[in-house]
Amino acid sequence: MSQQCVDPIVGKILAGWRYDISGLAPEMRGDYESHFASCEHCRSRQRIHRMIDVGLIALASVSAGVFLLAFGVIRHFGPRHAFWLEIAALAGFALSALIWLGVAVATPAPVTVLDAAKEGARRVHDRLPEEIRQRLPEEIRIKLTGT
Repeated sequence: MSQQCVDPIVGKILAGWRYDISGLAPEMRGDYESHFASCEHCRSRQRIHRMIDVGLIALASVSAGVFLLAFGVIRHFGPRHAFWLEIAALAGFALSALIWLGVAVATPAPVTVLDAAKEGARRVHDRLPEEIRQRLPEEIRIKLTGT
């Protein structure tokens, strides 16, 4: 069963922005955040878009690593035409890095990953015994708990 957007006009605006409101000023974000809170359709679309963004960054990272590995293998074994193979490996690495940078700049994926990391750290912090929590530096406790 396909769900419908609760407010199609707002839904179309959000779809045009790829469901990314991270660049909006906080005072302008309220209506869109409340729309996400009430609209399962737009929330699921936002999750899909963020998964694609994070997937692209992960794929570009793996690709860059493979090209660096290929460069190292070529340097180590020194086959015939090694120079051109090294150039190709470095060009592949450069292209992967450029794609990674483009996705990181054009999408909110880094913010999404950072938020997920903070949430995970917050969960670990909440499970720690009280005496260990008190031993953490105050600035870390503030970042984790917000208080």
